[in-house]
Amino acid sequence: MELKDKIRSIPDYPEKGVIFRDITTLLKDPAGMIAAVDQMQKKLEGLEFDFILGPESRGFIFGMPIAYNLKKGFIPIRKKGKLPAEVISKDYALEYGTATIEMHKDALQPGQKVVLVDDLLATGGTAKAIVEMAESMGAEVVSLNFLIELDFLNGRSVLDGYQVETVIHY
Repeated sequence: MELKDKIRSIPDYPEKGVIFRDITTLLKDPAGMIAAVDQMQKKLEGLEFDFILGPESRGFIFGMPIAYNLKKGFIPIRKKGKLPAEVISKDYALEYGTATIEMHKDALQPGQKVVLVDDLLATGGTAKAIVEMAESMGAEVVSLNFLIELDFLNGRSVLDGYQVETVIHY
């Protein structure tokens, strides 16, 4: 199955000149959704790790079933103000502005190994912020896994030195 064929491209969204890669068409197709999760999960074979980190909201979509399948814990990375307990925060740049993400302060312990799972690697800002938060807590980031990578934005270069895995390239 060619997953790229299941993803809708929307020109000029959210601004003129941008082609938005819409995964909702992939998600509503049961075979496509299963294939996407399976292909992302396959890239984790042989890795030792304790938790999957999944950023809101599409990291939840792919990270949770992979965590469930591999019997690993899942740690949600949320937008500012969405987590109920004490948090650590990180500001970062997006393709179209800035944002703040948070993780519970007690989510990770020194020496634990984590994998980031998300739908998209664009400029790398979100992923780099999550890596920095996890490492500030003493965790080791063993892999960053994405469904889609927008190669022309060169987000992988921001993550130099880390294992980065992607299923679909544009």
